[in-house]
Amino acid sequence: MENVDYIIVGDGYASLFFAHQLIKNNKSFVVFSEEKTSASRVSAGIINPVVLKKFTTFWKAQEQIDFLKETLNEIEKYTGQNYLIDAPIHRIFHDENEQQLWLKKSSNDDLFHFLDKNFTHLEGVKNDFNSGKVNQSARLDVKGFFTGLFDFLLKRQQLIKEKFIYSDLNIADHTYKNISFKQILFCEGMAVKDNPFFSDIPVVPNKGHHIKVKLSRALPENNTIKKKHFLFPIDDEKYFYGGTYDREQLHHEIDSSAVKQLENGLKEFYPHDFSIEEVHFGFRPTVKDRRPIIGRHHLHYDMYVFNGLGARGILNGCYFSRSLYDYIENKIPLHEEIALERFT
Repeated sequence: MENVDYIIVGDGYASLFFAHQLIKNNKSFVVFSEEKTSASRVSAGIINPVVLKKFTTFWKAQEQIDFLKETLNEIEKYTGQNYLIDAPIHRIFHDENEQQLWLKKSSNDDLFHFLDKNFTHLEGVKNDFNSGKVNQSARLDVKGFFTGLFDFLLKRQQLIKEKFIYSDLNIADHTYKNISFKQILFCEGMAVKDNPFFSDIPVVPNKGHHIKVKLSRALPENNTIKKKHFLFPIDDEKYFYGGTYDREQLHHEIDSSAVKQLENGLKEFYPHDFSIEEVHFGFRPTVKDRRPIIGRHHLHYDMYVFNGLGARGILNGCYFSRSLYDYIENKIPLHEEIALERFT
C-alpha cells in the first residue's frame, strides 16, 4: 500500500498549481490524469489584468499577477525553465471614442498600473486608431508548462495516467485501490458533472474555439494583438487566434459558425492572406459570479473541490491554490467570495 498526503484528481491549472503548493511544503501526493484534451491545455495562456471590452479590471488583479510571477520563479527551480513569455497585449482601438475611454480609465486608481497612456501603431495589421498596451500583461508557454510539470511528476512517480474510478474510492478507509491518502482533491473542470460527490456545484460549460493559422506575411514583433480575439505567434510558422465564447452549442464537435467567426475577426485587422491549419475547442468551467468554487465536502471532511476557474484559469488557479492549501493545512478560512458554502 502506497501512503500519500494527497490524491489530486485532474490535470489542468487548478491541479498543477495546487501540486506546486504541495511540492513547496514537502507534502506527498499523486496526480491522476486521464490525458484528455482539457480546456486548460488548449487555452491561449493569456495573462491579462484588464477586461478589454470595457477597460476595467477585476478582483485582486494585481495580487494575482504578482503571485503568478513569484510562483513561476519557484517552478523554474525544479523544472529548469520559466514559462512566462514577455509579450504584452496591444488592444487595437475601434475608434476615437475607445481611445478617449482608455485614457480616462487609465487615471483610475485600480487601472493606472495597467493601461499605458502612450498609444502604439502596430506594423503589419490595420490599426487606424492605434492600439493601447496593457502593462504587466504576458503569456504562459502553455505547452511548455504542462510538458515540463508532467515530466517532473513522472520522474518522481507522482503522475498516474489513468481514469479515476469513483467506485474504487473507499471513503471510510481513506484508500483508493492500493493508495492510502489523508486528503483527496478534485480539480476536474467540467468533468466534475460525473463526480458523485460534487456534481451539483454550479459550474456552467462555456465552449471556446481557437484556430492555428499560417500568415502570408509574418508580423514583425512577438506581441499579443487583441481586437475581437487574441493573435500571437506560437512557432516559426503558425499563429494562435481565438478564442470564442459559447454557452449554447455544447456538443463535442467543431462548430463551423465559431470557425467562421474567428476567420472574419482576423480579416478585420489582418489585411493579407492566411490559411487555417488547425481548429481546437475546449469547455471552460464558468460560474455565474465569476469566482472559483473552492471548499470541503459537507459530509466528507477529507474531500475537497477546486473548480470554476473560467477564462482566467492561470491567474485563478495559481493564486487560489495557496488559499486552498492554507485552508486545509493551516485552518485559515476561505474568503466568502470563493468558498463553496456560498452556494449551499
